[in-house]
This record gives sequence, C-alpha cells and structure tokens, in this order.
Amino acid sequence: MRVVGVIPARYASTRLPGKPLVDIMGKPMIQHVYENAARSKTLEQLIVATDDERIMAVVAGFGGRAVLTSRDHNTGTDRVAEVVRGLDVEVVVNIQGDEPFVRPGMIDEVVQPLLDDPELPMCTSMHEITDTADFDNPNVVKVVIDLAGNALYFSRSLVPYPRKSEGHRAFEHIGMYAYRKDFLLKYAGLPQTPLEKLESLEQLRVIEHGYRLRVVETRQDYIPLSVDTPEDLERARAMARQRG
Repeated sequence: MRVVGVIPARYASTRLPGKPLVDIMGKPMIQHVYENAARSKTLEQLIVATDDERIMAVVAGFGGRAVLTSRDHNTGTDRVAEVVRGLDVEVVVNIQGDEPFVRPGMIDEVVQPLLDDPELPMCTSMHEITDTADFDNPNVVKVVIDLAGNALYFSRSLVPYPRKSEGHRAFEHIGMYAYRKDFLLKYAGLPQTPLEKLESLEQLRVIEHGYRLRVVETRQDYIPLSVDTPEDLERARAMARQRG
C-alpha cells in the first residue's frame, strides 16, 4: 500500500465520555468520520485505532475495520504509530475521530505534497479565520507559514499580530496530518519540547526539532467543529440536521 488512513478513537473522555459512540442523526460519530474519510481518492485502506472493545464492535457493525491498541498512549499520534508499525505503507494520514464533518478532499490535499516531494516528512492543513471572535479564542489554534508553505509557528494566541491591520489574515490549523511512515515512527519517539509543553500543541515538536512541516490551505467546504463537549455535540447535531 502507498497510503493508509488511521482514525484514533479513545473511549474515555473527561468532558464527553464515550465520545466516538455519541449519536448524530442516527449514527455514531465514528461512523460519520469513517464514511466521510472512506470517500477519499488517495486512501487505499482505512483503520480505526481504538482502546475499547465497544468501539471495535460498533465499527465492525457498520462494515469498517478497527484495531485494538494499548490503553496507555498519551496521544492519538502514539496510537496511530502503533497501528502502522507493522504495515508496509509509505504515507499515513491521521484523521481526527471527533470531526464528523471531515471532507474527503481534505485528506487528498494533505497527502499530495508527500507524493510530490519524496523528501517532505509531514503535511497538515489550515483555513482562513473569517470570524474575528476566533482571534482571541485559545481553542482556535493559529498557524503562520513561510513563503514555501512550511510552518513557522503554531499558537493559541493570535499570530500574526495585526500591528498594521491592512491585509491582515489569520489561519486556523486543522488537526489532520499526513506523515511519511518512517518519520511518524521517529516523531512518536522524539522527546517533548519546551514550546510544545507551553502551548500544549503537539505539532510544535516537529518544527522545534528542525523538521519541515508543510501546511496547505484547504479548498474544501470545511466546517470547523470538533466535538469535545456536550455543547459541541448539540451544535453538531443541529448542523447535521441542516445539512440533511
């Protein structure tokens, strides 16, 4: 295989227990994510990586593939790395299990730079922030890139700061990642870095260790909603009703 997608899905959640199995329009959230991701043109296989037999059973029930992983992983990246360690694959896509409105084209967008440039280790995504209220929201992670499209920094603060407001644009980071498999395994074993700990943003580890991280601006009809709380869940249900 050349490209495999992995959806990490942990059962335990302090703010929304059993999060992958919450109901949205008659389907568990993990099924929405899986079915949307499965429409990607570049993925040759799609796997749910979970720590719980209940999620395994639900995924099998709708015809998906799931792999049971350790309960001791600190991050979704570690869970993804465990699943692909023994697979003969070139590119791995980490697809967030709490984004029920993920677009399949977004997966293709983050994969393509790795197929085009064999030296590129990793790619992620962003979209322009259009609601200025999000500028000061620490849950909306901002990213700035260089002229080649590589990440310079990720922050919960507003970057760049609009010292001059003319032409100011800010971009929200979308937590979808494509890695070359060998880099993913290396990345999962790298020590945490000072800025990563300070901002509580795992992706900062990549650039703090000196690796290139390409960031593409999505052209898809993306709905920026991660389901982390009961309030998020109600918004997701309302949005799903609107979209039919």
